[in-house]
Amino acid sequence: MYQRAVLHLDMDTFFVSVERKYNSELLQRPVIIGGGSNRGVVSSSSYEARRFGVRSGMPMALARRFCPEAVYLRGDMDLYSRESRLITDIITEQAPVFSKNSIDEFDIDLSGMDRYLGVCKWSRELRHRIMRESGLPVSSGISANRFVSKMATNAAKPCNEKQIPPGDERPFLAPIHIAKMHGVGEVNARKLIYMGIRHIGTLSKIPRRLLQREFGKYGDYLWERANGIDPSVITPYRREKSISRERTFQTDSIDPVFLRAQLLDMCSRLGFQLRDAGKLASCVTVKIRYSDFQTYTQQRKIPYTANDRDLRRQVEELFRKLYQRRQRVRLVGVKLSGLVSGSFQISLLDDTAKEIELLLAMDRIRKRFGETAVRYCDAMMV
Repeated sequence: MYQRAVLHLDMDTFFVSVERKYNSELLQRPVIIGGGSNRGVVSSSSYEARRFGVRSGMPMALARRFCPEAVYLRGDMDLYSRESRLITDIITEQAPVFSKNSIDEFDIDLSGMDRYLGVCKWSRELRHRIMRESGLPVSSGISANRFVSKMATNAAKPCNEKQIPPGDERPFLAPIHIAKMHGVGEVNARKLIYMGIRHIGTLSKIPRRLLQREFGKYGDYLWERANGIDPSVITPYRREKSISRERTFQTDSIDPVFLRAQLLDMCSRLGFQLRDAGKLASCVTVKIRYSDFQTYTQQRKIPYTANDRDLRRQVEELFRKLYQRRQRVRLVGVKLSGLVSGSFQISLLDDTAKEIELLLAMDRIRKRFGETAVRYCDAMMV
């Protein structure tokens, strides 16, 4: 029986690091990336800015009060997506099994590799290759499971590496503040602190049954992770992951307004599906099948997103390019591919906090009453 080993890689302050790669004047300076106006939100910030209390998701107006001397950038998701694909290509070439958790985080299963070569040596060489070829800083953590490796990476930042040998999981986790525990949000952190639990070591000593009573199934997660246990497996990354929808009409249509409404409605539903699954898409495809069964598609690589506004704009542009024959249409479809895990908010560099909350409110309505409970007016023909 071989020892399980998981390597976690995290690109340090990814958006900021990419900007610094192309503009050396940003080095050592506080940098904040986010919406272009004070009504926008912070998408990423450098360590220099974080010392002033700036955090992701914070309103830009508040960030400017905390750190007025920072360099403020709108951000370029197209550039960040290209850099992410470069790093993914490097890992794909070398890693046996890996998952892409988000645009800038990866888990690699190295279980059994010590039979052939040292896990730490291999991991260090991969990390150095990524830094050398991408020009970006990377932190890494190695342990027997995904959770502890993630926590090890956090402890290694900035731009370093950390190994947690088997059996050392609980001593490593014990002194870490509960608010820094991966998977514990702000609300649950406050509740745990109110219960007198300020560090992971204290949480690990709480009876499992008590945590189940207070938190339900989430209590099992808390107890297991606090004790260095994570049975989750790495789902291999596949570029071809996609979600799609198609509609075949009972009566073939030649009405471009109707066809456009069909496509936009499907796009909105797919966007909701992405956000509900915690995914981002990097490719959009539009499909048209005419009454003579001739089928045509147009696709476009896009920056990682799950934002309805971005997706709908791409679908509409592809439809205008594709619908040239002015012939009756039998079927239309939309496909989103190149999926990775991640928060859709990282792509909302141009949105305000109000716009983000509106989209989240629409999703809450859909989850409670069904995906057709709220729709865009331009899809009401459907």
